[in-house]
Amino acid sequence: MPNYYEFKLPAKILSGDGALEHIPHELEALGSTRPLLLSDEGLVKAGAVATVEGAMAQGGGAFAAQFCRIPPDSSIQTVNEIAAFFREQNCDGLVAVGGGSVIDTAKGVGMVLAQGSGDLLQNTGCEVLGRGAHVPFIAVPTTSGTGSEATLVAVVANPEKHVKMEFISYHLLPDAAVLDVRMTASLPPRITASTGMDTLCHAIEAASCLQRNPVSDAFAEKAMGLVMQNLPAAVENGQNKAARLAMANASLLAGAAFSNSMVGLVHAIGHALGGVCRVAHGDAMTILLPAVMEFNLPVCGTRYGELLLALAGPEEYAATPAPDRAAAAIGTVDALRRRLHDTCGLPVTLRDTGRVEKSAFEAVARTALDDGAMIVNPRQASFEQVLAILEKVW
Repeated sequence: MPNYYEFKLPAKILSGDGALEHIPHELEALGSTRPLLLSDEGLVKAGAVATVEGAMAQGGGAFAAQFCRIPPDSSIQTVNEIAAFFREQNCDGLVAVGGGSVIDTAKGVGMVLAQGSGDLLQNTGCEVLGRGAHVPFIAVPTTSGTGSEATLVAVVANPEKHVKMEFISYHLLPDAAVLDVRMTASLPPRITASTGMDTLCHAIEAASCLQRNPVSDAFAEKAMGLVMQNLPAAVENGQNKAARLAMANASLLAGAAFSNSMVGLVHAIGHALGGVCRVAHGDAMTILLPAVMEFNLPVCGTRYGELLLALAGPEEYAATPAPDRAAAAIGTVDALRRRLHDTCGLPVTLRDTGRVEKSAFEAVARTALDDGAMIVNPRQASFEQVLAILEKVW
């Protein structure tokens, strides 16, 4: 029990059948009559945007404008462009339909608008922003991984510096998060697996980093159980609605957990791999998670042993001697990712990604050491130790 902690999750959660149809009511309650829809071209082609438009129409609502050109790795320039478009169209609210890039972009747009600025870079810093003007914001995740619909973090790329910048503020949290299986049913197995492992990584890091607390532990441990019980089923049969809804809830729970307790070394190195080598975030989490758990083992052995209960279930936990539980927890995580590798080709080494050369290791390590996630990792890592982890997962 920490001497002091804080936990906040202001978003209203709408989960289950017909959740999308509640969006017009939520917008009305928030005072938005001219919402701007944000999404990406892939979701337009997949029909997800049309599904949300249909749900809006059924509830008597409509979007005042749309911006559906958000790239996979959104940038400061994209955020600034959308903020200007929002003002040109006289919009008064945001509905983000997409994965982490779309929702984080919406957070950045909301930040610029709330502060009355024109450039996201004017809002850099950690928890330094005032509330500013309230911009109604509803997040509709289309992946079950980032948990961005429940986090106070926005990750936006700065292409000029080849880094992904983190913006952290409680004011970034959406007003409502809408979890509807229609948004994830068509997600390909490979992306389902990658985003699901991202959820698991969020949960494990949230439950073991220095800022963990009883509330974040409860959210994180429930998320772990949902992932272990449902991710393989969601990958093997995307039309499994029960598995899809369970994964959507796991993503939100893990997002809320790490939003309050933060993430650690897996994310620090993962962010660096994304910025330097363009490795997909979920793939980086998959590749790094067991290796970083092994690195943290000297200071996290007891905690990892406790997490075996959520990861493997009560029977496995009871059958495993206490001194062996931490290693069993790491083995359980490794077994899941290898099962997903066999099922859909999810990468388990840096070589598997086809994006990383060993010559980039030093740049990745230097970038990782400057990442804010390093601060709360339970074990401090040096430049040489980060290099050793990269070698291990090569």
